[in-house]
Amino acid sequence: MFKIYTKTGDKGGTSLIGGVRVPKNHIRIESYGTVDELNSYIGMVSDMAANAEITDWLREIQDRLFTIGSVLATAPDKDIKMKLPDLHESDITWLEERIDCMNETLPEMRSFILPGGHVAASTCHVARCVCRRAERICVAMQEQQEHIPPIVISYLNRLSDFLFVLARYIGHKANAPEIPWRARL
Repeated sequence: MFKIYTKTGDKGGTSLIGGVRVPKNHIRIESYGTVDELNSYIGMVSDMAANAEITDWLREIQDRLFTIGSVLATAPDKDIKMKLPDLHESDITWLEERIDCMNETLPEMRSFILPGGHVAASTCHVARCVCRRAERICVAMQEQQEHIPPIVISYLNRLSDFLFVLARYIGHKANAPEIPWRARL
């Protein structure tokens, strides 16, 4: 029987795929932990939106996020025995196609909008913010010479765009009003 607890992390360390031990606050752990947080919020959006098409889209994205998590959790320069999934440019194109499709049904934006109006749309905005944080952490990894495939950053960048448009799309389908930001002058 598989035990969920191993006690190997009780002193603040953990292992990457490939066996390298790192502290739990290592940037690589922070990166895939943030992707995991994003994946959880996307699950919430799916549950709240209660729309079969959106659920299908989000399940596809959740699968890609597990792929990204496995990439981020792998020790660089280690020869690993298992076959890991990978991202493809077609995954980014898939997001762009959905963005374009949703945008065709949305009213033109005439101002910045405030997150709100519908609980699923608001949660989607939270997911977008977490996605942007994951992207920033991955950029920081790159700047620290930690190996990260550039496609991971591109995917997260496009995913945050997708989540912004999805938040608007969810609100639109629910007939929820968009809340324009009115700058105080």
